[in-house]
Amino acid sequence: MVIADQLLVKKINQKVLLNEIVANSPISRARLSEITGLNKSTVSSQVNTLIEKNLIFEIGQGKSSGGRKPVMLVFNKNAGYSIGIDIGVDFINGILTDLKGNIVLDAYHPLENPSAEKIKELLFSMIEHFKNQMPESPYGLIGIGLCVPGLVNTEQKIIFTPNLDWNYGLDLKKLIEKEFQVPVFIENEANAGAYGEKVFGTAKNYENLIYVSVGTGIGIGIIINNDLYRGVGGIAGEMGHVTIDLNGHKCSCGNRGCWELYASEKALMKSLPNQHQKASHQELIHLANQNDAEILMALQNLGYYLGIGLTSILNTFNPQAIIIRNDLVEALPMVVNSIRNSISSRIYNQLENNYELLLSSLGKNAPALGASSIMIESFLEMFSS
Repeated sequence: MVIADQLLVKKINQKVLLNEIVANSPISRARLSEITGLNKSTVSSQVNTLIEKNLIFEIGQGKSSGGRKPVMLVFNKNAGYSIGIDIGVDFINGILTDLKGNIVLDAYHPLENPSAEKIKELLFSMIEHFKNQMPESPYGLIGIGLCVPGLVNTEQKIIFTPNLDWNYGLDLKKLIEKEFQVPVFIENEANAGAYGEKVFGTAKNYENLIYVSVGTGIGIGIIINNDLYRGVGGIAGEMGHVTIDLNGHKCSCGNRGCWELYASEKALMKSLPNQHQKASHQELIHLANQNDAEILMALQNLGYYLGIGLTSILNTFNPQAIIIRNDLVEALPMVVNSIRNSISSRIYNQLENNYELLLSSLGKNAPALGASSIMIESFLEMFSS
């Protein structure tokens, strides 16, 4: 029992030190001892173990505070690599990152009404491409994080994708793990985006936030007290299917008058004149900047309806920040202004100045980065378990 307790303490100490080195490198052994409260012999012993495991390494000497110059320790971000892939309704976006989340390679494929089998084929091809191009490293590919625009349960099985044709009998996690022999984690796209923004993006300094992904549908990712909130069955955050019109149109989810029927890109495109209903984001942005009246009205309505749903979110969660991920909203301040005005006309005065409305800083890579970072975190946890 004593030996087991000692091993547990060593593992905990190792995790504490590794976390500090990841967050603050380059850092000295003496500084680690100060920050963690661990004695110098414990720090030295655990640091040597982490060096042996190729997770950290020593670099040149740092500044002296009076005595001998300290040797600095650095996290080995190239000890392994992680893949993050976002399967969208009409695209697949993938990245290969180092262990600090820096993007080493990326790939993007548009999708045109693909079947589940076609998506699987493209997915496997993308993973193979990343593996073949991946730099040499001690741990190689440490895992694959995958996100989809739909419901993912606690067993990481895709159980519903309202805007994507999917074979729900296909156990994608098991198939990828069997093919590539690495751990795989499957997550909802908005959850992954929220996590990406929390770890690498504009949400770093917020403990409670809502990430809103506006695409063909609408999904939200919820961070409460720095943790991703998934709900009991893993499917929290389906706010796109909250009713905002009791007598509204029938939604693919089975409900009527869902928020995403009014405030998604799909809804926006339907509201445009026929000649613009297949316009690209760049074309719509150009037309808006040229003051095209019909486009401006449609975009203003998009902001208005987004504000209706966001008001409910603010009243429900009272977050520090709401982060919106959408190419059009990010490019056009007039849509943001429309959202703000819509919220202001509905919200309590006490709430109005108590939150930040922010735009995604990671753009289309937010979900893939979130998925990749989940795998990195899981990999580093192995050294303390």
